[in-house]
Amino acid sequence: QVQLVESGGGLVQAGGSLRLSCAASGTIFRVNDMGWYRQAPGKQRELVAAITSGGSTNYADSVKGRFTISRDNAKLTVYLQMNNLKPEDTAVYYCKADILTRVLVRNPEVWGQGTLVTVSS
Repeated sequence: QVQLVESGGGLVQAGGSLRLSCAASGTIFRVNDMGWYRQAPGKQRELVAAITSGGSTNYADSVKGRFTISRDNAKLTVYLQMNNLKPEDTAVYYCKADILTRVLVRNPEVWGQGTLVTVSS
C-alpha cells in the first residue's frame, strides 16, 4: 500500500507565494516521475509541473518563471514553490507519482488527495 499526502495549500493574495509539499509513504522501492496537477472549478485537470527521478523538469507555459518543482529523493517528497501567484492559479492541486513497490509492482498513477490553493485579487 502506498499513498501520497499533500500539504501547504491555503489562501494568499495575488503576488504572494506558497510552497506545496507531497510526501510518498508505504512499501516503496522507488519513486520515478513525480508531478503536480491542478483542477479549477469547471475545468479539466491539467499538468502544472513534473520532475523525473534524475531531476529533469518541465512546466506548463502558464507557470514558467513563477513556479519551481523540486524533489528530495531521500525523503520521497516533491515540492512546488509558487511565486507571484495570480487569481487564475486558484485550484485544487494534486500530486501524482509513478511508484515501484517493494514487491516490484509498478503503479504509474498514484494520486494524492489534493490541496486547495486560493489566490485573491
